Amino acid sequence: MARFHFLNVKNGDCSIIEHNSGHVSIIDICNARLPKNERVLSLNEIINLTAESEQLAKITEARKNYNQKANPENPISYLSKFGIKQIFRLAITHPDMDHMDGLVDLFEYSRPTNYYDTLNEKEMNNGWEGSPYREEDWLLYKSLRDRPPETDPKAIRIYSGDNGIYRRKNWDGEPPGDAFFTLSPTPQLVADANEADDYNDASYVFMYWSPTGRVIISGDSHDKAWDHILDTHEDLVKNVEILIAPHHGRKSKRFYEFLDILKPKMTFFGNAPSKDLAYSAWRNRNLPYITNNMAGSMIVNCDDNMSLYVSNENYAKDENVNTFYSENNKGWYIREIAPSK
Repeated sequence: MARFHFLNVKNGDCSIIEHNSGHVSIIDICNARLPKNERVLSLNEIINLTAESEQLAKITEARKNYNQKANPENPISYLSKFGIKQIFRLAITHPDMDHMDGLVDLFEYSRPTNYYDTLNEKEMNNGWEGSPYREEDWLLYKSLRDRPPETDPKAIRIYSGDNGIYRRKNWDGEPPGDAFFTLSPTPQLVADANEADDYNDASYVFMYWSPTGRVIISGDSHDKAWDHILDTHEDLVKNVEILIAPHHGRKSKRFYEFLDILKPKMTFFGNAPSKDLAYSAWRNRNLPYITNNMAGSMIVNCDDNMSLYVSNENYAKDENVNTFYSENNKGWYIREIAPSK
């Protein structure tokens, strides 16, 4: 089963890929905290274990506010619902807390086999009192990021153009492997980010090339990252089927000319206050999009013409009067996303 999930996780990011190989990839994690009485290990046990190796989004104009930000998914419960017990790779796109919220709890649920990160040097020196995030998640992240490669989980540093085993090749050296391709960053973008102490342009941008189309997972990538992607990988990304909007779809004082090349057939936005979302960049180009606040979580069955399902029944019924619930995909059918020619 090839299937892509973009979860509704408050103001953060979490994407899950079920590969035809049987592997499962998770890109970023947010809202994954379990109640304390369900936790298995203490913070010290987790750290020792790893050391061993605003307001709700409002949709304006004709769009209805479905208020799904108030009904977020817990990724651990979501994995369990789909019967996913083993994580082959966990990738944290960049070192912001809304991309690692609940990391400790995720490791308690299923320790990933491989951990993907850049050699960023971000430090968190501010106090945690009053923060919506937890120091224990940061400490676990830092211990994973700073470990040597041959540890458990295996620390993997990949950069633009990576074409390795079980990413774009099988063990026999032939494609497609997991079709998990790294578009950005380069080592230089990471070095520049470390120098500037600004890590958006060092964010991972991955492309999942499914059997029926491509999905680009953008993290918080900014202008320099997209300049590199278009200079180096334009043929891979043009006329893409699905784009996960960079920085959850926020305006972020950025340029949007990259959309003129990508021309995504569908874009998934995360949650953010309406005033902060770059709706106009998509509307002005007549590019369709769906937000987590509208649809809840999005599920794309990539074995079946990129069939799109959503968790919000009300939104599905407004979008498609012939919608139906798929128990297999655990969502309501919306439409097909036809692959580019």
